[in-house]
Amino acid sequence: MNFLAHIYLSNNDQQITIGNFIADGIRGKRYKKFPIGIQKGILLHRQIDTYTDAHPIVRKSTKRLHKNYGHYSGVIVDILYDHFLAKNWRHYSEVPLAEYVENFYALLQDNFDILPNRIQRMLPHMIADNWLLSYAKIEGIQKVLDGMNRRTQNKSGMHTATDELKAFYSEFESEFTRFFSELITFSENKLQAIDIQFQNEV
Repeated sequence: MNFLAHIYLSNNDQQITIGNFIADGIRGKRYKKFPIGIQKGILLHRQIDTYTDAHPIVRKSTKRLHKNYGHYSGVIVDILYDHFLAKNWRHYSEVPLAEYVENFYALLQDNFDILPNRIQRMLPHMIADNWLLSYAKIEGIQKVLDGMNRRTQNKSGMHTATDELKAFYSEFESEFTRFFSELITFSENKLQAIDIQFQNEV
């Protein structure tokens, strides 16, 4: 899953949210240098990614893209699924998306010193272009895919994936909706297990 989904699945816990957001850049056991709440978020992020990559519904979405995008298909699906989460946000949260993402940006700014350098460099661009809110529009997804394509030296062709999004819009949306319902339950259960794990280590 991409940024917005990981943030949403953090159970409205600020420290877990930070950990879930920064986790991609934290390798191996380096997560242990962070406060306990952020450690939990990093571990939750890893569990979410493992579950997502193996899920048959996600694989169905990914397969639709594989011919044109190969191993980049999974990354594209993560981004497309964030689009459907943002677009249908009112079904998942009583807090309007614009307010929700502003609160998240403020959380990162308040905890700027603890963020990895990569996130510190990225954050001003994320806020200036309001990435998370932009996901709700296909135009916003296009900008994300354009940026991802540039980072692969234009080898991935990811910038054209909005063509598939438009062509198979209802299929992708249906797959997201069914999968995300299961992912919410998985994340809630996994977070409880992580809490118990830390309690047992005390």
